[in-house]
Amino acid sequence: MEQLKIVASARQIPDRQVTNQELSTMMETDDEWIYTRTGIHQRNVVTTENTSDLASEVAKKILAKSGVSPDSIDFIIVSTMSPDSLSPSTAAIVQANIGATNAFAFDLSAACSGFVYGLSVASSLLMSRYQRGLIIGAEVLSKLVDWKDRTTAVLFGDGAAGVLVERTQDNVGLLGEELRTFGEKGDNLVAGRFANTNPFSENISPLDPYFHQNGREVYSFATREVPEALQVALETAQVTADDVDYYLLHQANARIVSSIAKRFGQPVSKFPTNMASNGNTSAASIGILLDELIESNTIHAGQTIAFAGFGGGLTVGAQIWKI
Repeated sequence: MEQLKIVASARQIPDRQVTNQELSTMMETDDEWIYTRTGIHQRNVVTTENTSDLASEVAKKILAKSGVSPDSIDFIIVSTMSPDSLSPSTAAIVQANIGATNAFAFDLSAACSGFVYGLSVASSLLMSRYQRGLIIGAEVLSKLVDWKDRTTAVLFGDGAAGVLVERTQDNVGLLGEELRTFGEKGDNLVAGRFANTNPFSENISPLDPYFHQNGREVYSFATREVPEALQVALETAQVTADDVDYYLLHQANARIVSSIAKRFGQPVSKFPTNMASNGNTSAASIGILLDELIESNTIHAGQTIAFAGFGGGLTVGAQIWKI
């Protein structure tokens, strides 16, 4: 029976670091205030790049690592809430940049659950007729941040990461998943609202590109819904929580991760984090963490890994993989 295999991973982080100390010169805050509430010391932001630039570098690194030729890629999915433009899609730009002439490409918008949702879509495509695909989470959130608002500016960073997934006969792959959307709670985390300026509109909606969130509600949502989604995914996979070697959660907030670990009854050591140096990179965060852990050989073949994304939508996505 054919399964799915994560063949290679890669990440791309902008060079420019912005520390909490630097932010304290721009707004009323300091490192202690930010770190104790979020677990974040610094984040990286672009200077000349856009989302497609970060995603394209990830794709190139994955191709180099795997030895796969661009023309053998069947599809490219870029999960992002901060695309270069609505058209062309960021994925289409990546397809052109890497010369993947046989691949179809599209963007997926599920905010901080985007990497997990992208893997879910990819798995369906691969189990139908396709052989190989790239799934990339890429964000330039710095263009959606009001850099005078300390409630949001301290949280977000830029970055990209992704994986090459293909069909295989190996005993690996996606074992179980649970995806959920709570649209009635969507106003608790919003960004990138367009203005309706057509001459026929009676109520002109305002242009508001910046992040706005109800932090308390998002925290409550994540700590409640992620353990439930993980439990369903585990039951579908027919494994126990103890069988999972590592839980890779969206890197939004250290308090959220530790609270989920506690509620899920698992040691926090099985919930690695990197938001201290990267901040919240939305759809890129799980992929960045995964690539770091593969690079250090913390995660390796034979292990059982859980992914869980949560955020804007509001959305939750949990998956169990045999690597």
